[in-house]
Amino acid sequence: MSTTPQTGHDPASTGMSEPLAASSASEVSGTYDTYDTSDIWPAEGTSRIPFRVYTDTDLYRRELEQCFYRGHWNYVGLEAEVPNPGDFKRTVIGERSVIVTRDASGDINVVENVCAHRGMKFCREKRGNRTDFHCPYHQWNYDLKGNLQGVPFRRGVKQDGKVNGGMPKDFKPEDHGLTKLKVATRGGVIFASFDHDIESLDDFLGPEIGAYFDRLFDGRKLKLLGYNKQRIPGNWKLMQENIKDPYHPGLLHTWFVTFGLWRADNKSRLVMDAHGRHAAMISTRGQGGGGEVTSGVSSFKETMSLNDTRFLDIVQEDWWKGPTAVLMTLFPSVILQQQVNSVSTRHIQPRGHDSFDFVWTHFGFEDDTDEMTQRRLRQANLFGPAGFVSADDGEAIECSQEGFEQKPWHRVLAELGGTGVENTDHMVTETLIRGMYAYWRRVMGV
Repeated sequence: MSTTPQTGHDPASTGMSEPLAASSASEVSGTYDTYDTSDIWPAEGTSRIPFRVYTDTDLYRRELEQCFYRGHWNYVGLEAEVPNPGDFKRTVIGERSVIVTRDASGDINVVENVCAHRGMKFCREKRGNRTDFHCPYHQWNYDLKGNLQGVPFRRGVKQDGKVNGGMPKDFKPEDHGLTKLKVATRGGVIFASFDHDIESLDDFLGPEIGAYFDRLFDGRKLKLLGYNKQRIPGNWKLMQENIKDPYHPGLLHTWFVTFGLWRADNKSRLVMDAHGRHAAMISTRGQGGGGEVTSGVSSFKETMSLNDTRFLDIVQEDWWKGPTAVLMTLFPSVILQQQVNSVSTRHIQPRGHDSFDFVWTHFGFEDDTDEMTQRRLRQANLFGPAGFVSADDGEAIECSQEGFEQKPWHRVLAELGGTGVENTDHMVTETLIRGMYAYWRRVMGV
């Protein structure tokens, strides 16, 4: 994409579009369409977020329908995870199990992991290679596109000169395949949707966020480096908030504030798409050390030093085009991270209103030198479940959820930088969180 990122638009004043109409397909119709949300968020605006947004189980079920199963593209993986014909990967969209496959012709498919016969979740392997899928319960067989290929005893069983049983004569295998999702790829990243009436992926990302997406996924072939996975006892939206929140890194994270990787005095920009649902936080590393911005900050450790200075062995790469860190949040399901030389995706997988799995996929590029690959892996120690930085986030989210459950009638205050929704050229604001909830309220009818 050749579009240059723009600043200064205000999603609150430029006519953010209404939520997309739900597909008429039964695959995206749910039972929570008529759920009464009128008392969830009685006040106007998005700067005071009711705790019930994180604790209401019925609201969460509606979120799955409105945010994950219709009207949105969901991240499901990288093409590098299924490089060869027959490769597959099991993952989720919301709470629904899906399988990403590469078929014999090289095409990417995404199918739901639910047998068309008796509803069994038939695939239990996380990844592998095969020519087809079969359900172990009754041996129904499907190709890698999800088409039904075989049904045992479809034409009955001969016994004593007659045929017993069998499927009805009007049974058509083509009517009973696996649920097939709409699929789109961009720069080696795979997205899927249960909603076949969804807008294009390009339109979903928008030009501003699309440009930052293409900065990272610029056509170079990706190289898979490994995974981390953790379960965080908190509402799934809290991780979207966390990566839309430039306020906390220079206060919570000792590593960031001490070594200058992410601080309030770094040169930075915050950019949203026209809906306020996606965002990019863009920062250029400072020098670290003390100063006005660290005065009274307990996490700042001026005397801290590294036993292994290779953790700060940062090499400028041409594709950065200036910034040393860009963290993108694509609503609802993924975070795309470049923090100096470490690059990864972070997949949000809800497990109820108060828990989610968080899967990190670390990658590099096929043209990386061995030294750069090792550098990326070393710097990845900042992140993941035990990362120097990310361990703090998981604990903060857990403690926040405990507070919400304890006092469900209260509210969050997100008024740093005001109450509006706009792009900025500094970090001292919670504008991206307010933007996300402006969008969320429209989609959810709250």
